[in-house]
This record gives sequence, C-alpha cells and structure tokens, in this order.
Amino acid sequence: MPRVYVDELSRHVGEEVTLCGWLYNRRSSGKIHFLQLRDGTGICQCVATLNDLGAEAFAAADHLGQETSLEVTGVVREDKRAPGGYELTARSYRTIGVSTDYPITPKEHGVAFLLDLRHLWIRSARQNAILRIRSEVEQACRDFFYERGFVLFDSPILTPTSCEGTTNLFEVDYFGERKAYLTQSGQLYAEAGALAFGKVYCFGPTFRAEKSKTRRHLTEFWMVEPEVAFFDLEDDMKLAEEFVSYIVARVLDRRREELKRLERDTAPLERAASTPYPRLSYDEAVERLRAKGFAVNWGDDFGGDEETALSSEFDRPVMVHRYPTQCKAFYMKQDPARPEVALCVDMLAPEGHGEIIGGGQREDDYETLRRKIVSNGLPLEPFNWYLDLRRYGTVPHAGFGMGIERCVGWITGTHHVRETIPFPRMMERLEP
Repeated sequence: MPRVYVDELSRHVGEEVTLCGWLYNRRSSGKIHFLQLRDGTGICQCVATLNDLGAEAFAAADHLGQETSLEVTGVVREDKRAPGGYELTARSYRTIGVSTDYPITPKEHGVAFLLDLRHLWIRSARQNAILRIRSEVEQACRDFFYERGFVLFDSPILTPTSCEGTTNLFEVDYFGERKAYLTQSGQLYAEAGALAFGKVYCFGPTFRAEKSKTRRHLTEFWMVEPEVAFFDLEDDMKLAEEFVSYIVARVLDRRREELKRLERDTAPLERAASTPYPRLSYDEAVERLRAKGFAVNWGDDFGGDEETALSSEFDRPVMVHRYPTQCKAFYMKQDPARPEVALCVDMLAPEGHGEIIGGGQREDDYETLRRKIVSNGLPLEPFNWYLDLRRYGTVPHAGFGMGIERCVGWITGTHHVRETIPFPRMMERLEP
C-alpha cells in the first residue's frame, strides 16, 4: 500500500494506505480499539476491530505502550468527529519499536521534569504546535527578505571581541594562542555586507552570558538581522513594522490550526498584521510611565515591567525611538539635532511580551566611531576592520535584530521563551 502522511489523508478518502508513526494515545470500547497515531504532521485515529485484525493482533493491540512505533494499513474515511476530520479503518498493523513505561503521561507534570525530558517533551501536541509555528516564522523571515532582494550574508559565530558589551561574553580558548568569544550579534559583519551588496541579512545563533533568569532570556537564541545601506532611522522603522506584520499575517494564514491547538486568541494578531504601528519617543514613554507610577529617571533603560506597561496601552506592537545615548551601544548614531539621544528604536510586543526588535542607524563617521570605541573601554585593534567601513566610502546605514524566540513567544502566547526553542540553554540548564 502507498505510504502517506496524516496531513495528506484528505487526498486519499476511500483508498487503502499505510501510515507510519507513534502511538499517541489508546482507548478501547468492547470489540473496537481506537489507536491515535501521530507522525509529526498530525494525529490520525485508527479504528481497529476484532473482525478486521483477528483475535491475536486485536488482543496485542490492547497492550501497546504509549509512543510505540507502528505501521498501520487501512482505508481512509472522512469523519468530522475524528482528529483532523479523517480516520483510518485499520486492516493490519505492525509493531516497529516497542515503548514501555513512557515517562511523560497524560497527567500534569512539572516544568523542571519536562525540561529534563525535553527530547521527549517535543513530541507532545502543544510543543509540536509551538515549534511548527517557529518553523513558519523562520521561513517567513527568509521569504520576506528574499522577495525584497536582500542577500543572505552569513556572519561568524567566533569573534575577536564584543559588540554589545564585554560583561556578557562566552569566552573560548582559540588554539591556546588567544581568546575568542561566541558572538552576541552578527550586526557588525552585516554592516560590511550592506556596504558590499546594498541590503543584506544574517540569521543564526547568538549568545549572551547574562546571569538572568527571567522568562524572556536564554543564553543561546536565534536572531535575524537585516542591514541596509543609505537607510536612516525612519527607513529602519518602516522596514521593521512591515517585517513583523508580514510574519504575523503568514502565521495566521498557514498555521491557524496550530494557534487553535494552543487556544491562542488571534484577535491581537489580526490587528498586528496591519500597519502602521504606533510610535513613541523615549521622552514620551518616560512621561507615560511616570503617570503610571513608575519611578523612571531620564537616561534609564526600560526593564520588563516598564515595557509591559507601555505596550499595554496599544493594541499592536509599539515602537519606542530615540533612547538616551548613554544606555545604547557604542555603534548607535547620535541624533544631530539632540546629541544626548541615539537614532535607535525598540519594538515592544503587546500582551506583556516586551522587546522583540532592537535596532537603529549606525554611526557612519570615522572619528566619532573611533572615539566611542575608546570611551567604551574597548580595544581598537579588533575593530580596525570595522573602522575601515568608515574609511572607504562610508554612507548612512541602519538595521535591526529580531529575536526569534521572543517573537514566537508573543505569536503563540507562550509565557516563557524556553518553550519556543527545541533545546533551551539557560543559566541552570545545559542538558539535554
């Protein structure tokens, strides 16, 4: 019989086919077994009767353990009551790999227990839905930039120095000759790419050795970072809102079943699928926070509570721009009209999910950038190549970085980003 996947069953109604998968759940009713088979693309209920299977196979089916791998052959029929709307009338089955005493049962389990078994937890319906949406988000990122003529520009993971600050770097011994570091961002290299190709993006893992245990932090996460020559802050903000609205619309279009499985209220996402997004200057944001009772001093960066309070005033992501220069990275360009603020922007997702994008216009003047590197206590030598970008044909340019896990966390309504990546790395967790 032809082997098919669960998500292809609608094309095979009335035909005899073979499904391969794992036993997700099982129940019996007299002379009928209902075997729920998952294959990664969905779950199919296989209806097995004594008459169809024979006495020996029917009796054995009543003792199949959760997650036993099976090959089931039968006839596809439409049934609106069944998971996915189709089921299989089983004619025969074959056990491929036995599973006994599967540790994750249908009862409630603690998060620490489930994270210890993350390699098995990802088989569950909820985790499957989250990670399938993550895959859609990543593909949407690539498609958005490809359709707009961006060049994928792969940046190195091993770097000679910091780009965000020296206190949160993972240090690596580089052949016993020198120190190297796991990258915090591909941005500096993407800037070189932008001055070669006009518009590029890099996409890969990044690392932050922050000793933070909040629900928004991981030590290893994935970031997509576009960079465009001849862009200013206004161009950058427009690109960011178009990018996020495209991703949200894509998930709503192609992953609505997964959102439904997660019981995600899609109304906020429907609003976020349209632009423009509201914009606030940092000064306006400080005034709003003080009115809400927050003791915010001008010059402070915003924490999670402040971001949540600000975003709660809007029904879609909000962009806060022109933060004080003192709380932003050395490469951010100062506003010529107000040197005390940087030409930068953070996009805050609604519903308490905080910053999902950070970016802005880069400092394009050689002397100014050189002075900033020195004043930030960074060595000049590792940045000579970066300064070369200002020596040889400098232009205004801008870009941003979007954390995949935070974006997926917001879209799926997941409380903690640890569920939005297959194997989370946190301060207290390096396994499995």
